Amino acid sequence: MADALRRLANTSSFSVLQDKLESWHKDYHVISCDQNLNRCCELIELTAKIQGQLFAILNLTAAEGGQYAGVDTLKTRLLPWLGSCFSMARPSVTNDTSLQLIQDSVEKDRRIRELSASHDSDMQKMETQLCSTRLQLDSVRAELVDSQRELDETKNKSATTLLASEDEILQLKADLRSAHEEVDIYKRKMDALEDYERQIRLLRDEVSYLSTEKAMLQDRLVRSRSPSPLPRLSRSSSPIRSESPTRAQLTNSSRHARLVSRFSDLYAVERLEAQTMLRRYIDDLEMVQKIIFIAIVESFKTAKLAYRQFKLRVRKTLSASHFGPESLEDAAVDYIVRNLDLYDVQASVNDVISAMNVNPRISFPPEVDFVLISALIRETCRVAFAMQTLDPPLDLAFSTDGELYNDNKYRRSYDSEFTAPLVLYHVWPALVEGNAVIVKGEAVTRRGALWSPSRSRSRSVSPVRSRSLSPTRSLAFNSKRSLSPERLTASHL
Repeated sequence: MADALRRLANTSSFSVLQDKLESWHKDYHVISCDQNLNRCCELIELTAKIQGQLFAILNLTAAEGGQYAGVDTLKTRLLPWLGSCFSMARPSVTNDTSLQLIQDSVEKDRRIRELSASHDSDMQKMETQLCSTRLQLDSVRAELVDSQRELDETKNKSATTLLASEDEILQLKADLRSAHEEVDIYKRKMDALEDYERQIRLLRDEVSYLSTEKAMLQDRLVRSRSPSPLPRLSRSSSPIRSESPTRAQLTNSSRHARLVSRFSDLYAVERLEAQTMLRRYIDDLEMVQKIIFIAIVESFKTAKLAYRQFKLRVRKTLSASHFGPESLEDAAVDYIVRNLDLYDVQASVNDVISAMNVNPRISFPPEVDFVLISALIRETCRVAFAMQTLDPPLDLAFSTDGELYNDNKYRRSYDSEFTAPLVLYHVWPALVEGNAVIVKGEAVTRRGALWSPSRSRSRSVSPVRSRSLSPTRSLAFNSKRSLSPERLTASHL
């Protein structure tokens, strides 16, 4: 039966019948009546063949079921259908076919038993694997519980450590604040100590000056008591009184050394602080160094002018009541040395900033001002003003961009071209006494320095250089400057 069914399935008879039926349906209105009848008869014959094969399979199936198997089905379904006048030839089944059917049935039973045995073995293996997996899962769960417990313990320890760390941090912050306060106290003490040392130096200079004056007065007193052949001539000429030194002359060397050292400190300390502050707003290091150099030069110019004006006012004030062995010029210088605090340094700072605002060689961002480096300008003005009281006075060497490099006046910066003969720009001016260089300056030498003035002038097209002081600031500057002539009064002389 199985072979007959397999042959029927392999022949695809129903598929052929369906294809023929669809082809007839497509061509029904095209072909003739005879052709349609032939198509219909062909389909009936094919259907009959298929039915004959199905009845043969039905017979074999009934035979396999035994004597009484399938009787109800035959009575209820086949016999009524046959009663409706459908008949077909019943092919006979040979013994070979029956034997083949029996063999096929036995083979199927054997395969079913093998499949069942393999299925049972697979089920046992799967149950074994399931048990082992459950055991592994239980061990993993136990490890997870242990890990969770360890994690909780670690969290508790971390929280405790964090609290201890926060306490330590708070303690360290408190210690840092106290250290800062101690540093501030020490700084104030150092400032007070410096003030004391400065006062001690002044007192020592006073003592030295008074001791010298005392010795000279004693000498004059001894000479005045000794008999002199020409008393009137000696009194009128008085060579001893005209040669008595003033305080400025006595302290000239010490002040000279102190001012030279202060000028070096300006280069080492205040200049670097101003450079660091300017670099916050200007990325070009060359422009920053030019700004600082021009500020130093302008500070010296302004301080020298202020010194001359101050000296004229002092001479005018002292001329009415001056008397003594020294000349009026020496008395004026000596008064300025004693009263350097009367110098209106803020007016000079304002003049320097005003001069830098209109300088075409430098530029500055519009949102800031040269007041940023007012500390450097103020200290430079004070040093320059005090240098004018020396004999001879100290001044800055003349310098210009593109000049021939002089090793006696300058030292090259670290980024210079050491084979270049010309100065591109200056970093720090040289300090001279007459024609002698006291402190060397610093310059940048590079090839092509002759074109540096034109390049610097090209930067002046920035609208920043055309700015002017605001009305409020200019009014404040004028009000401060108007006080300077009145600070020198007869009560101070």
